[in-house]
Amino acid sequence: MPPAATAAGGARRTRPPTSITPPPPGPKVPLRRLLRAASVACGIQFGWALQLSLLTPYVQELGIPHAFASLVWLCGPLSGLIVQPLVGHVSDRLSIHSPLGRRRPFIAGGAAVIAVAVLTVGFSADLGRLLGDSEKPGAARPRAVVVYLIGFWLLDVGNNATQGPCRALLADLTGKDHRRTRIANAYFSLFMALGNILGFATGSYSGWYTVFPFTITSACSINCANLKAAFLLDVIILAVTTFISVTSVQESAYITVEDSNSHDTQEAFLWELFGSFRYFTLPVWMVLIVTALTWIGWFPFILFDTDWFGREIYHGDPDKGLVYHNGVGMGSFGLMLNSVVLGFTSVVLERLCRKWGAGLVWGVSNIIMCFCFSAMLVIAYLAGNADYGPNGLPPDGIVIASLVVFTILGAPLAVTYSIPYAMVSSRIEPLGLGQGLAMGILNLAIVIPQVIVSLGSGPLDQLFGGGNSPSFAVAAIASFFSGLVAILGLPRSSQTRTSRSFSPRARTQGRHGHHGPHR
Repeated sequence: MPPAATAAGGARRTRPPTSITPPPPGPKVPLRRLLRAASVACGIQFGWALQLSLLTPYVQELGIPHAFASLVWLCGPLSGLIVQPLVGHVSDRLSIHSPLGRRRPFIAGGAAVIAVAVLTVGFSADLGRLLGDSEKPGAARPRAVVVYLIGFWLLDVGNNATQGPCRALLADLTGKDHRRTRIANAYFSLFMALGNILGFATGSYSGWYTVFPFTITSACSINCANLKAAFLLDVIILAVTTFISVTSVQESAYITVEDSNSHDTQEAFLWELFGSFRYFTLPVWMVLIVTALTWIGWFPFILFDTDWFGREIYHGDPDKGLVYHNGVGMGSFGLMLNSVVLGFTSVVLERLCRKWGAGLVWGVSNIIMCFCFSAMLVIAYLAGNADYGPNGLPPDGIVIASLVVFTILGAPLAVTYSIPYAMVSSRIEPLGLGQGLAMGILNLAIVIPQVIVSLGSGPLDQLFGGGNSPSFAVAAIASFFSGLVAILGLPRSSQTRTSRSFSPRARTQGRHGHHGPHR
């Protein structure tokens, strides 16, 4: 292997042994095409919104206890730990002469896996019955649970195989123009908001079984039939948005440069994934640290948002009556309002970042997360001591306060869906790593915290009485520290200044914590 390059008088290599060389600058891709390329996020997020609003209650309906519901969600982090970095690595090296280019085969293939997975999840009760589950009411349904887990795992594999290449495609199309990279990620976030709105609206409507009457079977109740029908709609929307995305743009040729001692694909993947850490500058590490802390804050909310509404606000039980399911429906409505704010914030986010700097915007949004999660703890405490009256419904003030918190959280969610991806893309590009691998590395900072939360949240909640409050207390603490680190450790300068900061001199200054005045 050639001698390692030195920087600033040191012996540390400044570029990895395998690098991706972008094509010569060409005509800029029109923003309207970037918008179309990002549209697949709507289809993906529609299904994800259905997961968030309906699946935690559904797994408990299948017979999985609340304490173990969080373990079911380990499928996503564990698949993301391997799938997204591997897909990113392979797509970086895929021949540009393939019919769909480098990224789009994975977008199309991942969408197909998602379609199969949601049908498997939706029909898990029926398949479990065909495989021998008991027909007695209230009996255990182990085969349905196994089918559900297989479908759920495939669903997360498909999500990871699709989202990473889509983010990388947007970064490829915008090149070194960091402002356009941020706009492209804002488009992606906007379509995620649209998918959320459609998904949560679908999840909150309880009459889909009347539109698709064949979904009600002896093994599938009304709630199950609504979930099944919602996933049928998801397949349609996903097919349309995937077609729009993969036909919207043509990809340009990239050149992969490797050392003479490069290994085979598997060895190269492991080397690049873990060996690339040694080339990261301090700004890259700061983005990854803030991302990890941010997702420790978000994941309890993602796991238990509608379940929190059903249990803590409506005092319902998944196995007893409709009170819990009414709470879940109200939680889905709150998430729909959340998505409206997410979409609006995505539109104005670029302007905010130009004015205040991406680091400061990210930090302030995480402090807002902290206040919201703390407010959820207070609301749950007040709900636990409130008089629900003879009808058993929560006071209007408790419900309205909960909806307001869910709505406000849409703003920091828009930041989480956009700024980290734009930051890591612009900071890793000078190191010569492919955008696919860059998205995979960022995904590690997302999924490792999710594994920790999935393993700990259920037992922690059970230890303190079976509610969701302990997990939200952890979320509030993590959000506060992530905001603090973002404000103190990430540059506050505007994107114009940030774009200049990738010169060798500026990178050296960045490692010493100096960013210079904003001009």
